[in-house]
Amino acid sequence: MAITLTERAVTRAKNHLAKYSPNAVLRLGVKPTGCSGNAYLVEFADAAGPDDQVFESDGVRIVVDRKSLAFLDGTEIDYAREGLNEGFRFKNPNEKARCGCGESFTV
Repeated sequence: MAITLTERAVTRAKNHLAKYSPNAVLRLGVKPTGCSGNAYLVEFADAAGPDDQVFESDGVRIVVDRKSLAFLDGTEIDYAREGLNEGFRFKNPNEKARCGCGESFTV
């Protein structure tokens, strides 16, 4: 099981995590929503929880709750800026389809 970050995602995450506590983590998850059924969740948190799976990518600690891990295993996270839009992008090998607007996905 693994979740990794590209160099751009590591840089962006480290910039945000520096604003939190020394134990701050990048929390990833999946929530039910949208026309395709699921949406990615990205948050910055002060620490990992007791039921979180912890990964590390180039010094960034990533935590994923056990329920979301089945959806996210093997995912690579990138960070992109396109015009006025910017954010983390998920390259998820478990993803079967995305909705037309790109906000939700199916596994």
